[in-house]
Amino acid sequence: MSDELWKKKTKLTISGSAKKSIKNIELAKTQGNNSTLIEKKLHKPLNRGGSFRSSSTKLKTGTSINRSTTLKPSFIPKSSLGTSDFERRKLAEQRATKRIKGQDGNKNKKTLKIGEKKRETKLTVSQALSDEIEARERSLASVKRARQKEIKNLSKDNAQENLKPIKRDINIPEAITVRELANRMAEQSSNVIKYLFGMGVTVTINQTLAADTAEFLVKEFGHNPIREEKAEEIIQKIKASRAENLKNRPPIVTVMGHVDHGKTSVLDVLRSANVVSGEFGGITQHIGAYQIESQSNKITFIDTPGHAAFTEMRARGSKLTDVVVLVVAADDGVKPQTIESIKHAKAANVPIVVAINKCDLPEADPQKIKNQLLEYELIAEDLSGDTLMVEISAKTKLNLDKLVEAIILQAEILDLKTDFDCKATAVVLESKIDVGRGPVATIIVTTGTLKKGDYFVSGLKWGKVRAIINDKGKNINDAPPSTPVEILGINGAAKAGDDFIVFDSEKEAKTLSENRAQESKEGKNPLTFATQDSAFSDKSAEELNLIIKSDVHGSSEAIKNAISQIKHDEVKPKIILADIGMITETDVTLAKASNAILIAFNVKPSKEAKKLAENEKIKISSYNIIYEVLDYVKQKLSGLLTPDVHEKILGSAQILEIFKVSGAGKVAGSKIIEGEITSTSDVRIIRDGTIIFTGKVGSLFREKNQVKEVSNGQECGITVKDYMDFQKNDTIEAFSITSTERSI
Repeated sequence: MSDELWKKKTKLTISGSAKKSIKNIELAKTQGNNSTLIEKKLHKPLNRGGSFRSSSTKLKTGTSINRSTTLKPSFIPKSSLGTSDFERRKLAEQRATKRIKGQDGNKNKKTLKIGEKKRETKLTVSQALSDEIEARERSLASVKRARQKEIKNLSKDNAQENLKPIKRDINIPEAITVRELANRMAEQSSNVIKYLFGMGVTVTINQTLAADTAEFLVKEFGHNPIREEKAEEIIQKIKASRAENLKNRPPIVTVMGHVDHGKTSVLDVLRSANVVSGEFGGITQHIGAYQIESQSNKITFIDTPGHAAFTEMRARGSKLTDVVVLVVAADDGVKPQTIESIKHAKAANVPIVVAINKCDLPEADPQKIKNQLLEYELIAEDLSGDTLMVEISAKTKLNLDKLVEAIILQAEILDLKTDFDCKATAVVLESKIDVGRGPVATIIVTTGTLKKGDYFVSGLKWGKVRAIINDKGKNINDAPPSTPVEILGINGAAKAGDDFIVFDSEKEAKTLSENRAQESKEGKNPLTFATQDSAFSDKSAEELNLIIKSDVHGSSEAIKNAISQIKHDEVKPKIILADIGMITETDVTLAKASNAILIAFNVKPSKEAKKLAENEKIKISSYNIIYEVLDYVKQKLSGLLTPDVHEKILGSAQILEIFKVSGAGKVAGSKIIEGEITSTSDVRIIRDGTIIFTGKVGSLFREKNQVKEVSNGQECGITVKDYMDFQKNDTIEAFSITSTERSI
């Protein structure tokens, strides 16, 4: 076969899956015998954009071939070599048609429309020869990018929806901090502070806002304010709703009167117990509550202190009581605390039964007592009045049964009724912190029945009733109205006089307690260790700082009131802390920081506190009687008073000449012009009416002899310790100073 014929008959087959048309084959034939089309293999990876680089290579005869190009000649069968051009074209057309149809059947690929933008890719020779370029199938990368784009657009739409302001219902109490208000509005605290600052109001994050201000801010931030009811309003509604099934209840009787008139002794006899022996000094310093049963009738008694310091206790007792028993000693008469008790009872609009005690004494004069009580509008029945007066003796038990009858009679007249089945309400008489049991509250149930396990609120505290202990020290499961009991389970020391309300759930009790605490913060600046330095930076010597710890709240309250009554122009007491419970390390640390006196009333310091006080040399003064506390405070205040100083002129001398004596230095030759000067006198040097030196006499000379004193009219030589600058006509004045301590 000749070279010429080989050139004419040679056909180039292309590797790959691209399709050829008849037009492409005709084009390949017309390019001449000296040219050859080749396919460049794809050997480079995809670029970052995911597109392919496309290239086609045309290699002329005689040029070198790259390593990446290959030639694959395919020989035409021998049977077709001798055929005409027409037959060859026809045969090629048939083969191309079959190939195109076979590939379209196996691959269901879509072709790009004319004018449609093609994706860049590396071209094969077959693609270059074909005018029916097939579109590549969509890659996984492009699908992933499309999904990411769709998710991004969706997230933008959601973000725009979330950016829309949400209007919330905001509960506003009477007082709320900036932090709490911002939290309820779901706003940043800084935004609230900035807004207020823009209005010319400077606040901190813990600043308490009034309800009106908070309501304004809520509206400005696009929310709906809802004013909460005050805690007291809620409690009043609760109390009003608890009065349905009314039954008779025992009367609550308060025993009042002057100190040492026999109030506790009368109660001792009635309840057959000895309480007086348990009180220090024989005087009642706590509110005691007891229940007795007489003639099938129960009576609850409250014993109040008679000392002047316990005014608050007496007032608290009169507000709680139904009947007041006024005890007056027949041998003593009406006293200041007696008058005060009458005022408390009348202020509370409570009927009074007068018990004239100590009628067994020879000097007793009951009629005198009745006449004295006329001044206070207490008129006995035998004097045509309506006040029940019973002449009794706690010592001999005289007429005690008549006293009980008078109390029952008053109770029947009052017709005391309440609901036994509702949730309980009570009043706190006293509170303390027991070492073994924790905070303990003494209460009297006024409405409903208190049960073990009830959730309650008392003042700012709340808790769950863990134990109920009656006046006899026994654990009971429930307490009906008018019953005095001790309660365990409160989360802190309750305040005497606070109410005691039972709720249905722990959540209700806790919420109301927190609301009360929040309301109480308004306008208050409690002392903390953070502000300790500033609190005491302005202290002066005229103030006596005190820290008082007592066993019960009532005693602490009484001591504070009594100390506050101590008045003086130059000194004053300052109570830094008055609390209940034992003295702790914190109290000792506070006493050291504030230079305060520690007073323990019926309590003892802990071991740690005692050790710390010894190391820091801080004295802890312990007392059991309130009189002794007051005397101690007065003594300490007296120590702060500057003593009275008195100066007395003993004599004076005129300097006539100045001599030098060996061993003595300069000696002032003087003449005594008034009084006398001794060798131990304090003297001052006066020149031209001005004091230029003050010191003591060194020695006295009389005719070259040392003497102890020189009298008026005599001449002498005088030396002064640490001074020699004498001049003629100077005056040497001798004086003495005496000081007298003062007391309050």
